[in-house]
Amino acid sequence: MARPGRPRRRSMRTDFGASSDCKKLCESIQNAVLAEVSAYYWLPKDQGITLRKMVRDTIVDVVEGMAQLAEVIVRAQPQCISQEYLISTGSIWETCDQVSHLPKDNKAAALLVLASYLRVVKDALEEMEQAQGDGGDPYSDILEDDELGSRGNRDTYWSEEDQQLLAPCIGLMKASKACLKKVKSSVESHGKTLVSDQVAQLDDIVDISNEISPSVDELALSMYPPLNQMTVRLNAAKLASVLKKVLEITKASHVCPHEEENWIQFLSSAVDHNMNKIKNLTQGEL
Repeated sequence: MARPGRPRRRSMRTDFGASSDCKKLCESIQNAVLAEVSAYYWLPKDQGITLRKMVRDTIVDVVEGMAQLAEVIVRAQPQCISQEYLISTGSIWETCDQVSHLPKDNKAAALLVLASYLRVVKDALEEMEQAQGDGGDPYSDILEDDELGSRGNRDTYWSEEDQQLLAPCIGLMKASKACLKKVKSSVESHGKTLVSDQVAQLDDIVDISNEISPSVDELALSMYPPLNQMTVRLNAAKLASVLKKVLEITKASHVCPHEEENWIQFLSSAVDHNMNKIKNLTQGEL
């Protein structure tokens, strides 16, 4: 028969060994995190704000994932692999995989960001076009008849007057989509990162283009019934102003050669045309 207390001493040695392994692992995690953060701070600022932001965001994701994994390891029982541990580990692998796909320069970073802006605007435009195509009833796929007393409340429908105002508003949304598409195409065709001015111009284009999507969303939300014409007009004017600024900054940059300025003028005219229609249809609201 084994003497009492023997298993206990073995358990203590096991716990001590597990604690030592855990400490070593946590130290390794700390060193890896410091290396990641140092890599970001060593990235020269003149390589571009857009690139640095993407690198920073990815590293933050890695660091937060490592911190979560370390916490799981500390809480875990010795020699116990929990589901939480596996999930945390998988999340870190996925995030670290993004590091190898980070853009190599500010132009590549700008293209990725502009593409994300374009997707958001496309989704907003498609949603609004679908809502408009439901016979003046944008809530047809959301509200049931019994929720609003057989839909007797006209505040959930567009009036004929509302529908007239929707056309130029959607025209502005289409101009937003076309603007982002053309800007992205120009960056792809002519964007350079050879000198600091070119890098800075790409950052300026990305920065101002970032305002398009929120402005499109604000306009789209104000277009749903009950529609307030003055609110729609104000949101449309804000979007038009943003688009004109994007076109102006792009035209002044190296991504728009003089011989390719026609699309700038075309889109600028489209913005003015739709905004003038909106003003004419909302004159009685002033």
